[in-house]
Amino acid sequence: MQQPCLTSPAKSLPRKSHAERLELSDSAMFDAAVKLIVEQGTAKTTLKAVGESAGYSRGLAGSRFNSKAGLYCFVIRRVADYWLDVMKKETRNKSGYEAIHATIDAHYQFSKKTPDSVRALYILWFESIGLDSDMRDVVAAIHRRRLSDVTEWITQGIGAGKISPDVEARAVAQYFLTSMFGIVYQWLIDPGQEREIENLHDNLKISMRYLLSKSGA
Repeated sequence: MQQPCLTSPAKSLPRKSHAERLELSDSAMFDAAVKLIVEQGTAKTTLKAVGESAGYSRGLAGSRFNSKAGLYCFVIRRVADYWLDVMKKETRNKSGYEAIHATIDAHYQFSKKTPDSVRALYILWFESIGLDSDMRDVVAAIHRRRLSDVTEWITQGIGAGKISPDVEARAVAQYFLTSMFGIVYQWLIDPGQEREIENLHDNLKISMRYLLSKSGA
């Protein structure tokens, strides 16, 4: 008696589009670059190593990014864009202190959930000061966008009567971003101090509440 067939005939999978293949390779090279930057530093993160670590030819990263600066700009933009999406979601329909409070909490959770990506971003962020001008331009553009967003939240809070009108929106926004960078720098130096970093985020919320409620009287 003939045994029933236990396997179905193999079906050919639909062929991926060029955009899908590009995204797959980009994702693999992003993961490889982040791992190398965090574990070995930027000096030892070569295009060849990224391509091979991602499972592709040694020349793919070179043809895709042209230079290490191009690769680093790609990593910075990818993490920054993801963070921007998170921040937009968490601050939707919020303004003033409420938006800033949500951003501080989201940043802490973002750092906990994707620590390597965040570490790679800020390693490149801080190193960009002395590196290629293209990297500085990318970082400066992201910083200007962040400053604009925070300033707008504070301005909206003033307009809605949630924040005292004597508050200087841009100056407080600059203080907020500077404080956030300081917290990140402390975390980069000693990533094991999770409780201390959480306390720094909480203390920043207290400071921002005070600054945004200051009447100037």
